[in-house]
Amino acid sequence: MLTIGVLILDILLATPAAWLTTHANLRGKRIFSVLCTLPLAIPGYVMAYALLGLGGNNGIFASLFGISLPRLSGYWGALIALSFYTSPYLFLNLRSALLGLDPNLEESARSLGHKQWSIFIRVILPQLRPAFYAAGLLICLHVLGDFGVVSLMRYDTFSYALFVEYNFVFDNHYASWLALILLGFTGCLLFLETRLLRSVMLHRAGHGVSRHRSPIPLGKWKSAGYTFLILLFISTVAIPAITVFLWMFRAFEVSALDGLLEALVGSVGIAVPSALCCAILVVPFAYIGVRYTSRFSNILARIPYVIYAIPPLAFALAIILFLGSPQTVIVLICACILHFLAEAIGPVRSSLYQASPNLEEAARSLGSSPVGAFLRVVFPLLIRGMLTATALVFLATMKELPLAFLLRPAEYETLAINVWDYTSEAMYAQAAPYAFLILLFSALFVGLLIRKEDA
Repeated sequence: MLTIGVLILDILLATPAAWLTTHANLRGKRIFSVLCTLPLAIPGYVMAYALLGLGGNNGIFASLFGISLPRLSGYWGALIALSFYTSPYLFLNLRSALLGLDPNLEESARSLGHKQWSIFIRVILPQLRPAFYAAGLLICLHVLGDFGVVSLMRYDTFSYALFVEYNFVFDNHYASWLALILLGFTGCLLFLETRLLRSVMLHRAGHGVSRHRSPIPLGKWKSAGYTFLILLFISTVAIPAITVFLWMFRAFEVSALDGLLEALVGSVGIAVPSALCCAILVVPFAYIGVRYTSRFSNILARIPYVIYAIPPLAFALAIILFLGSPQTVIVLICACILHFLAEAIGPVRSSLYQASPNLEEAARSLGSSPVGAFLRVVFPLLIRGMLTATALVFLATMKELPLAFLLRPAEYETLAINVWDYTSEAMYAQAAPYAFLILLFSALFVGLLIRKEDA
């Protein structure tokens, strides 16, 4: 129920936003696109913390306006927090697909007498199926594997039940069955997405003529478009960020800086080696997948994606059952490397596609060995992609919660764990500094993504 609800709400939020920022005659569409992407800077458990800290008799809304809002929890709290957090995934996929549409299709439908709403239903939506499938799979994987939001909102899911059974009931057998069920759901989603994409064919038969699309005038609905985009930004970014800031300044204590520094060092101590190792280890996977196209290379290149699709709690439990009692920093770093390796493949593979194989052949014709030709000619061209991959994995590891919960040593602290610990005890002021640092790192990362897109 939660997965279906998040999908529906994401579609209602992201689809109009993507269409307005690509097709409508609105000013500042680039700015609104950035604003719709900013929820990526707020991890799901921080979003849940902000929503919990907003309501209640002692919440931020009651302090500012004297009106006590009911505190969100349970299904609706988890639904809103997860939808706000995952909506940018659908927005980015839809926006990219909409920008790539052929405007001739819309004009042909318009010349046949179809109105704009009919064109959107009959022409545009069918072209967006791959974007919906890809984003839908990603959102479903996030919801199935989520632990932080559902645990803070006190909503029972497989991931939360798995954590409770292992951490409080100490029943490894029942937790293992729950993990297998999660893996079964994940496998079904991957199979379904593959089957749905197999029958999709959307390219043109001829070459055609590429040209720019004319913006669609909204007329009297123009103000409604601006209102929708502004309200979406306020709900998904402004309110959570303001809630974190106000809680931080409400009861800030200098003594809290000691624990804050320890947690920051703990998070960085995991994120830095994980990011560097992923950026290095991903090179052979990307190289084999691009340079040697065969069934074996395709299977080998998909291994990181299969590992990434495994829900984090199920992955951590498998490591525990395999190794016994592996709660060490080294095991946690290795788990993060394996889990986030898929996030590093994209940038390195893109750089490799831009490196011509003729460069290696020229180097080898001049007497270089295959390894020497790669290190001298290809590797320098991959550095930019490797830096992007390092940033991706660094941020993902800084925000990681489930793997750290089950695999860290008992005395090891991270920013994510402290946010969860304090929020689960309704100590919102104590959790605020840790949430603020996570927001700061995430916002800087999203800023780098936007700058890279504009470059």
